[in-house]
Amino acid sequence: MFAAENGLKGDPRLKGISDSITVVPHFPKPGIMFQDITTLLSNPKAFKDTIDIFVDRYRDMDISVVAGIEARGFMFAPTIALAIGAKFIPLRKPGKLPGEVISEAYELEYGKDRLEMHVGAVQRGDRALVIDDLVATGGTLSAATRLLERVGAEVVECACVIGLPEVKVIQILLL
Repeated sequence: MFAAENGLKGDPRLKGISDSITVVPHFPKPGIMFQDITTLLSNPKAFKDTIDIFVDRYRDMDISVVAGIEARGFMFAPTIALAIGAKFIPLRKPGKLPGEVISEAYELEYGKDRLEMHVGAVQRGDRALVIDDLVATGGTLSAATRLLERVGAEVVECACVIGLPEVKVIQILLL
């Protein structure tokens, strides 16, 4: 569900957030319309509004873990976790975390990949929120959900700033 369908219809913050995201045609390859969030991150008002929308939604949901998906989910997840009193857990690409990890494979439009997290980072019964910058096919979010559920966490929701194919702002995916 998009933010406008989630009680935020007409909220002027959504336009400011949307306007602060730059679309770069044909990057990183022809046919891709890259959603550049660096312009959102460099706009303090739009960045704060983005975080505030997520915090307003999740502060009273007893979330104990906010899992951020590498790499751009890392831009939002730690701040949200701090604001709602939850711990931040990075979900990384293979080989980026030291120590013992568990992993989950997933399919991409252009191949396969894996997400990893530290063993013991999430406990059975933790209530998890998964954050990423963008959802296109949902494959990465699905892998993150499976990974967290394998260790006994309850994934409450997955949330992204941008949803495709019709690019809208602040997409909350209810699982």
